[in-house]
Amino acid sequence: MGSEGDGESVLTIAAFVFVLGVLIFVHELGHFLAAKAVGIGVPRFSIGFGPTTPLQFRRGETEYRVSWIPLGGYVKMASHEEQEAMGALEGGDTEERFPPEKLFENKPLGARILVISAGVAMNVIFAFVVYLGISLLYGRAEDPTTRIATVREQSLPAEASELQDLPFGTQVTHVNGDTVASFNAIGDAILDVRSERLVFAFADGIAPITVRIPGVEAEDRVNLYNSLIPQHEPRIGLVTIGRPAHEAGIEPGDLVLRINGETVRTWYEMVDIVEVSAGVTLGLEVQRGDSVVAMDVVPEEETVRDPFTGEERQVGRVGVGRRSPEPIRVQFGLGGAIVEGARLTWNDGSRVLYTLWGMITARISPRELGGPIYIGQVSGQIAQAGLLPLFLFMAFLSVNLAVLNLLPIPVLDGGHLVFLFLEGIRGKPLSVNVRYRLTQVGLFVLLGIMAFALTNDLFRAIGN
Repeated sequence: MGSEGDGESVLTIAAFVFVLGVLIFVHELGHFLAAKAVGIGVPRFSIGFGPTTPLQFRRGETEYRVSWIPLGGYVKMASHEEQEAMGALEGGDTEERFPPEKLFENKPLGARILVISAGVAMNVIFAFVVYLGISLLYGRAEDPTTRIATVREQSLPAEASELQDLPFGTQVTHVNGDTVASFNAIGDAILDVRSERLVFAFADGIAPITVRIPGVEAEDRVNLYNSLIPQHEPRIGLVTIGRPAHEAGIEPGDLVLRINGETVRTWYEMVDIVEVSAGVTLGLEVQRGDSVVAMDVVPEEETVRDPFTGEERQVGRVGVGRRSPEPIRVQFGLGGAIVEGARLTWNDGSRVLYTLWGMITARISPRELGGPIYIGQVSGQIAQAGLLPLFLFMAFLSVNLAVLNLLPIPVLDGGHLVFLFLEGIRGKPLSVNVRYRLTQVGLFVLLGIMAFALTNDLFRAIGN
C-alpha cells in the first residue's frame, strides 16, 4: 500500500513540475524572443524567483537559471529604471552593463508594449497549438447523448418554461430544423448568437417547443443550456484518493445501481441523493463487471456556492467524477482543426473571464481559487489518465495564465501595460518613484492572492 502511495506522490510531483515548468517557460520565452527581436538586452532568464539553484549557465549576454521559488519566472531586461522594484524577487542586480540603445526604457513605446504582451500571446499560442494538434490527430470527442433526463427549474429562463414539463429521457432530434446527433450539437445550437429563437423537436410524438430567446441574450441562452440535464448513466470515472468513495472501495468503472435500495437511473439522480446526505450512511449497490458489489459510504459535508443563486449551502460529497460515455469522434482536416483550435482557446478564455467576474460579483466563492498545491494534485490525477488529458489540462491552464497575467496589477504584465498606456496618453512615463511604489503595492496584492490560494489548497488537503 505504501509503495502505491509513493508512486502516486512521485507522479504528482513529476506532473506538477512538468506542467508548471512548461507553462512558465512558454510565457517567459515570449518575453525573451520579443526583447531580442527589438534589440533589448537580456541579462537573465529564470524559471522561478529568488536565489538561483545550481541549475544555471551563461550563453552570450544572458544567464539562464532555475530559481528556488517556483511560483512563476521572469526575463530580466536591461534597464536602469527597473532594478529596485523587482531586485529581490529577480535574484538581485546583474553585473552585465548595456549601452543605452539596448535599455528597455529607451525603446519606442510600441516595442515595449510588444515585449510586455508577448508572454500572454505565447501562452495563447501554446494553447491554440495544443488544441490544433489534438484536433488534427484525434478529432473532437462529442457526447453522444441527445436525451434529457430532467430540466432544472432554478436556472431555466421564463421564456423556456415549457421545457420543464418534458418527460424523463426525452430525446431531442432537431433544433431550429437541424438534426442533432450529440449533446454538443444541442449546446452549439442553443448558444448560436445568429438565431432569433429556438425550436426544439423531439422523438416519440412529443410536440415541438419554441423558445423565444434571441441569440444576443447570451446569459439567458447559457442558463437555458445549463438547465438541460443530459441522461447519463451513474458510472464512476475518477475516484479521489482519501475521500469517502475511495475509502469505501468504489472503483473507476463501477455502475451505481441502487442507493438504500432505490434504483438510480442517472448520474444526476445519484448526485442529488449524495448532496442531501452529508454524514448519513448510504448503502450502495454497484455493478462491477458481472458482479454486484454492496458497500457503505458516508458523504462528507462541504460548503459550496450555488452557481445559479449565488448562495452558500452545505452539501454532501464523496469524491468521484463521472465517466463519460464512449464519445462520437469528429475528424478534422487542417482548416477545420485551425477553426476548432481557435474555438477551444476562445472558450477557455471566456470561461476564465466568467469565473473572474463571478468572483468579483460574489456569484462564485473565492474558495474555488486554487494554488500550486491544487494544480499539483490535479496534474497528478490527470496524468494518471494519460498524456492527452494532461496536455488538454495544460492548454486550459495556459489560457488561465494568459488571462490572469492581463489583470491590471503592477508586477503582472497587465500592470506594466497600464503603465505604458498611461505613458502613451500623457506623452511621458510615470516617474520611477511612482512606478516603484505602485509595484510594491502590486507585489503585496499578488502575494496576498497567492497566500489565499495556498490557504484554500491547505483546507482542501485537510478536508481530503
